[in-house]
Amino acid sequence: MKILVFSLLLNISIQTNFPSVTVTAEMLQQRLGVNSIDKSSTSKPISDIDLPPTLPMIFGTENSSVIFAQSGSIALLPCIIHNLGDGTVSWIRRKAVQQLLTVGLSTYASDGRFQAIHFHHNEDWTLQIKYVQSRDAGIYECQVSTHPPTSIFLFLEVVEASAEIDGPAEKFVRPGSTLQLHCQVKKSTEVPSYLFWFHNFRMINYDVDLGVNVSTDLTNRESWLYVPRALDRHSGNYTCKASNAQPARVYVHIFNGDNPAAMQHSLASTRSTFLATLAWLIISAVQTSIDSQLRIF
Repeated sequence: MKILVFSLLLNISIQTNFPSVTVTAEMLQQRLGVNSIDKSSTSKPISDIDLPPTLPMIFGTENSSVIFAQSGSIALLPCIIHNLGDGTVSWIRRKAVQQLLTVGLSTYASDGRFQAIHFHHNEDWTLQIKYVQSRDAGIYECQVSTHPPTSIFLFLEVVEASAEIDGPAEKFVRPGSTLQLHCQVKKSTEVPSYLFWFHNFRMINYDVDLGVNVSTDLTNRESWLYVPRALDRHSGNYTCKASNAQPARVYVHIFNGDNPAAMQHSLASTRSTFLATLAWLIISAVQTSIDSQLRIF
């Protein structure tokens, strides 16, 4: 009997249909605490979104800038451009016949010394000229391909560096006195790699045997030569030579007895006599040649 009752109850429980539960959006919002969506509000079209304004292209390098470069060195002409965007930068040599040098990073000049230098995410478009020469001096145009094109102009000035020794080209020193020479490199845009002194044809910067002391400051492009006690062997030609400049020369006389003015006058007279003799020899040679030609005819 008990088994029969249990079977009936089990059968009833299996056949019972449980109601299905439907989860609506409102129920989920209430459960999660989310406010109901306002169906009346619509999203703004993408075309109506306010974008930041495009910044104008401007040059960071001042127009009509003058760039100095030393002959034989590398000239660098800067052209800083802010907000270039899709523009293209070109370098043009302005002269009687304009010469296109570079477009972007491509070189169009037949002279391989010209090259545009630019690094990614950098605003500088520099024109590099290797082994710059005096004929490279002039006006250069940095142009951007806007509509119409926008440009700035730079002036390249090529200078010739030269060494200079203080004082006259000839110095007169008594035996046993001090000899001092000071040399400075002028119009140099680059620090020289060396600055040497030569006595006649011998480099003496480190010559201890000659009794010469040399002190050099390459940063300031100058050098001092010091002989505490000048002797006859210290007479002769002294040359100051820098790695990137024309040399300078001075002749030192170690005299004994005569005063410098009298000795200088004597040297001047000797030179005058030599030049007069040389001129006479040249005139005689020319006259002889003319006479020979006349005899032929």
